[in-house]
Amino acid sequence: MAQHKGDKESSALSENQQTVTTSPATTLKADDMAFKALSHEFGTVPEGPDATCEFTFVNTGKEPIIIQKAQPSCGCTVPSFSNAPVAPGATGTINVAYHTKGKPNPFTKTITVVSNAGTKVLTIKGVVEKAPTGSVPENNSMIKTN
Repeated sequence: MAQHKGDKESSALSENQQTVTTSPATTLKADDMAFKALSHEFGTVPEGPDATCEFTFVNTGKEPIIIQKAQPSCGCTVPSFSNAPVAPGATGTINVAYHTKGKPNPFTKTITVVSNAGTKVLTIKGVVEKAPTGSVPENNSMIKTN
């Protein structure tokens, strides 16, 4: 059965069409997500346990703020937050953990927070102090490695 040229064109159009969704109008702006601080300085932390901190913000807008995502700049940084809307005048938090194990040296990492109020970038900084060599378990294997 022969396919008409018009059939190919219409099927190609339907495959390439994208639906555009518009978000409801909001009066919120990024400044309505008023963080106490946009950065946290850990100072010197030991290698091994996670370095953790909490960023707090107040919703100064007239509508609830909903955090859609918190994207870290790398896999060694893990943000967590509540999906519950933060009512006007209420406080919200974003917890951040930085995995220090195997990462001695200074670090600066960012977390991009996207919400219905806009985007904010949080920063964590510090220096991971290398764990003492004696803290590494000794090899007590019975196998000779000569």
